[in-house]
Amino acid sequence: MMVFIVILVIVYASPYVYEKLTFEPVKITIETLKPKIVEIESFKQESSYGDQNLNEAEEVNKGILFNFNPNNLPLEDWVKLGLSDKQARSIKNYEAKGGKFRTVADVKKMYAISNKQFLKLEPYIQIPQENKFSSSFSEPSKPNVFPSKELSKVVIDINTADSVLLTSIKGIGPAFAARIIKYRTRLGGFHSKEQLKEVYGIDSTKYDQITNQTKVESIALNQIKINECTFDELKLFPYLSYKQMNALIAYRKQHGVYKSIDDLNKIAILNPEIIQKIKPYLSF
Repeated sequence: MMVFIVILVIVYASPYVYEKLTFEPVKITIETLKPKIVEIESFKQESSYGDQNLNEAEEVNKGILFNFNPNNLPLEDWVKLGLSDKQARSIKNYEAKGGKFRTVADVKKMYAISNKQFLKLEPYIQIPQENKFSSSFSEPSKPNVFPSKELSKVVIDINTADSVLLTSIKGIGPAFAARIIKYRTRLGGFHSKEQLKEVYGIDSTKYDQITNQTKVESIALNQIKINECTFDELKLFPYLSYKQMNALIAYRKQHGVYKSIDDLNKIAILNPEIIQKIKPYLSF
């Protein structure tokens, strides 16, 4: 048994012993690496040529260029010009929200169109100049219905107008009209045109575009009864945070009813600017 065990150990250990005795470390030299380096460089060149050919093929199949007016251009024509379906839909969504291209520079401002695409499209963009007055009011062959008077621009009262009337304002589409009405409802009515800047999406540029077409004449604000209102009645009001609403109600419970707007100055969380903003909407 002892002899048998010794034989097993020798058989088991012999491969490891042989490997140790015959192992020679691989010597890495420039000569041994040179063939591999040449092989890698040739692979890189083939890959770059393949990418270059692919890019050239993409440029050839980029699209068919033709003269076009970007306003109300069908989605299929945008795709023909070389834009992807996603890019074309983004432009159509912009138009659906009331957007319009008045100059070639307006097309460049579209984030959906890259600078490289714009440079290719620019020579083919043709935007006709708008007439100041609609031809439906007067025709060259007929006498003017309103002699010696220029047609006045549409001026809309933003406190009484519905969504259809609001969309007649140049620069206001259905989406903006819906936002204006929603904010007007939360606010309780507009007491100044400048409050339009508080509507989501109406920045200074958009406001300058529509300000001459709007007015505030019917001022019948829905006022909040400050001495009776609950938190639920206040929470839709856009000018106050939840903390300020809770402070208003807590102060009333501790110190009694508010007699005038001056009492609000005693609440530390309300600064003079906020008090002036909410003043038209409070009833004492």
